Amino acid sequence: MLRSFHLGVPEAAAGATPGWRKPVKCTPGLPTCSRSPKTGVPQGTPSVRQPSCTCSCRANTTRPPASWTPATPTKRQIPKGRFTIAAKHHITIAEIYEAELVDIEKAIAHYEQAADYYKGEESNSSANKCLLKVAAYAAQLEQYQKAIEIYEQVGTNTMDNPLLKYSAKEYFFKAALCHFIVDELNAKLALEKYEEMFPAFTDSRECKLLKKLLEAHEEQNSEAYTEAVKEFDSISRLDQWLTTMLLRIKKSIQGEGDGDLK
Repeated sequence: MLRSFHLGVPEAAAGATPGWRKPVKCTPGLPTCSRSPKTGVPQGTPSVRQPSCTCSCRANTTRPPASWTPATPTKRQIPKGRFTIAAKHHITIAEIYEAELVDIEKAIAHYEQAADYYKGEESNSSANKCLLKVAAYAAQLEQYQKAIEIYEQVGTNTMDNPLLKYSAKEYFFKAALCHFIVDELNAKLALEKYEEMFPAFTDSRECKLLKKLLEAHEEQNSEAYTEAVKEFDSISRLDQWLTTMLLRIKKSIQGEGDGDLK
């Protein structure tokens, strides 16, 4: 309720009704009228029909109660469902930036904001989808540490979920590739950690490929590296993101320059 008050008005006499509690006549739609006299529902609520007659409501004519202080609405005060609407708007903006304006940095920012709003609604699945978009673009922009943190976070959150645990191996695989681009030793340590955290990862084709790639890279054997990738691709087609990351790793093998995976 909006309360207008004036300083310097004397206190109400003992036993008298304080001025700010006195009922006054007001008209719906004006700042002094905040509720429907029949329903008690805030007039801003769309489902409430606004009365056409005058109503009696309380208005502050002297001073506000001591407990009243103006404050900025917090997340807890926002009605449930509003975060989801806001998140969808940010996703729409992010898609425009990535498809039409080709501004990946701004697309990342909006996907991150969308993920934050989804978390506010505890929509973790939707939040993870946005974060995976952020990780993919971050890796393309060579922001590998950021991509690694997101892939590990999402992988850890999904590996104990019976419906999502099979996706965890993909996220750990991508995190390991980002480690591999930065440093071979980092990739080895990360692979050991993922196998310990998620034993099912050990028997996956992604883990076996990583071990073959690490061995080929250590031996600086580009042919063995290419053969391992071709074998994997013959069963599970590599998408553009994986192809890009694998090429970046291959270029670190001596003498490869701008080679390809064929």
